[in-house]
Amino acid sequence: MAKSDEERPIIVVKKIKKGGHGHHGGAWKIAYADFVTAMMAFFLLMWLLGSTSEGDLKGISDYFNSPLKVALVGGPGSGTATSVIDAGGTDLSRSVGQIKSGSTDKATNSSTSDATAEALERAESKRLLELKGEIEGLIDASDLMKQFKNQIMLDITPEGLRIQIVDERNRPMFDSGSAVLKGYMKDILRNLTKLLNQVPNKLTLSGHTDATPYAMGNRGYSNWELSADRANASRREMYTAGMPDQKILRVVGLASSVSLDEKDPYAAVNRRIAIVVMNKRAEEAVRALANLDEGQDPGLIELPPVPKVEGLPFPKNGPSTN
Repeated sequence: MAKSDEERPIIVVKKIKKGGHGHHGGAWKIAYADFVTAMMAFFLLMWLLGSTSEGDLKGISDYFNSPLKVALVGGPGSGTATSVIDAGGTDLSRSVGQIKSGSTDKATNSSTSDATAEALERAESKRLLELKGEIEGLIDASDLMKQFKNQIMLDITPEGLRIQIVDERNRPMFDSGSAVLKGYMKDILRNLTKLLNQVPNKLTLSGHTDATPYAMGNRGYSNWELSADRANASRREMYTAGMPDQKILRVVGLASSVSLDEKDPYAAVNRRIAIVVMNKRAEEAVRALANLDEGQDPGLIELPPVPKVEGLPFPKNGPSTN
């Protein structure tokens, strides 16, 4: 019995004691990373869609549906101003490169235009003030003009520089009821013409009378015709002195409708010739009125405000002739 036991083979069972979980491989990490990346891309896409305007979304949609068309003709989603995806390429429908969509450029251009217009208006106002000073200097320097200093009124109005040549009781510009210029009135206009030709501004001339009715016997002829004839006679004299005909934009007769001395409509100061060296805004308003289309409402045109004359030294004269 003991011998048989010794002949049996000895079987050794080796047991491995595991101290941990062992190695299961890294495939799960790759899958998890793909999942996280996909979720991040999904939420990024949702955020972009939520913060994109409807027009840009349409542009993106058009780009993916027909990218060549968007690249050639552009669209709400093809520019670089507010688009999420730039269509790229050159906008062949534009003369110079690709143009941004959006309101930024429009606002910038508008503010630039306003600033430029304001600068031009300031420069023009400065030039008119300088012209006013030159005319005042001419009056003081010329013995001839100095005699009529009290009859030449200069002021700046919303329309520009206004030069008014007024009557004096004993020194009228015209004979009573006549549109023939006195010799000294011609001299005044000739001297003014030399200075007015130095500026590019257009002029308007208006004739004015006092309130005395025209009583020369001509049927249908009134202070309206007389004031217009006097204004036109002044224009002819300035033209003879060398003023280009196209420089004068308007000649009107206003009779006694606009008096300098409202308290005394018969005062000599109301009989006058007014020359306005217009600024650009006033010139555009006059041209707009002259070019009104049939049926167009004149009230839609913005005109400079009518200047109110204040503080003028009016002589207390009684009734006088025109």
